[in-house]
Amino acid sequence: MDPNTEKKKTPLAFYRRPDVLQIGKELLGKSLFTKFEGKLTGGIIIETESYKGAEDKACHAYKNRKTERTRVMFENGGIAYIYLCYGIHHLFNIVTHQEGVPHAVLIRALHPTQGIETMLKRRKKDKMTPTLTGGPGTVSQALGIHTKHSGTSLIGDQIWLEDHGIEISLDHILCSPRIGVDYAGEHALLPWRFHLAQKSFIK
Repeated sequence: MDPNTEKKKTPLAFYRRPDVLQIGKELLGKSLFTKFEGKLTGGIIIETESYKGAEDKACHAYKNRKTERTRVMFENGGIAYIYLCYGIHHLFNIVTHQEGVPHAVLIRALHPTQGIETMLKRRKKDKMTPTLTGGPGTVSQALGIHTKHSGTSLIGDQIWLEDHGIEISLDHILCSPRIGVDYAGEHALLPWRFHLAQKSFIK
């Protein structure tokens, strides 16, 4: 891998901090990349959702529930947690915090910047539209991410994040309830979904 890419990679220390809400906000503007079978794809993260482990009724690991699927959430931050939703969509999450604390951030949307032709082919589309990577399922499909990649390190050569110096102030971040977690009762109303009020940084 290009030495410059290695220098830009988001370090493990970023993911292993305790505040999953802050991490969810700070992931906005970071670039997410994948490289499978020699095909590089990626884009700028523009929407996330944070999940706060054992205390969060919307989290798969609520009350420290550990299953074969969720066991990776209990590992040290900086790895991928990918699960199948509705038997169709492979949803990509970033595990955060330290071993034993199952925090994670779902990546909900990207602005594509790299490997767009490959992403179009994976999504069976002819041209780029906001729906190309406008939801968590489409993000994974466009980037070639599957449940088999769950547990993958985010500082390796398959899936990684880079910091390209995009700084987003807090007043440009909208906080709203998470999507599709009505089962979580009052926790469904928590404003832990983060997205951009404007995207003027995107060229």
